Amino acid sequence: MTGPPLDGVHPEPGPSQSQVELVVPAEPAYLAVLRTASAGLAACLDLDLDEIEDLRIAVDEASTLLLSGAVLGDQLRAVFVLDEDSMAIEVSGPATTLPERSSIAWTVLEALAGQVEANDAVAGRPSVVRLRHERRRRKQLG
Repeated sequence: MTGPPLDGVHPEPGPSQSQVELVVPAEPAYLAVLRTASAGLAACLDLDLDEIEDLRIAVDEASTLLLSGAVLGDQLRAVFVLDEDSMAIEVSGPATTLPERSSIAWTVLEALAGQVEANDAVAGRPSVVRLRHERRRRKQLG
């Protein structure tokens, strides 16, 4: 499954960006590490609490999709790229195929993250889910 390419979704840091990479065992117990990192990094962008929670849940959903078929020794890899107004996240894992885009998991991901792209495993490369969240503009008081 290949989604449409999204400009700027692929995490490749530029000069004004920061990159964080985490690799954890592909086991449900380690999803908490990725959720916590997502929330902490989102807070660094000064996102509001709703946006932080949305990204935390989106990373959890993406990671869960990628656990399908995991065996002992498999890993989940998450790369977070932050700039002034957005966060791009790429999560890769052992799943060989991802669910259809019409599934509830994709609906949740798209609602929470904004932009979503995915690729099934191919030629020895893992399946990948890419998310991109742009900071919401806050209303000015007064």
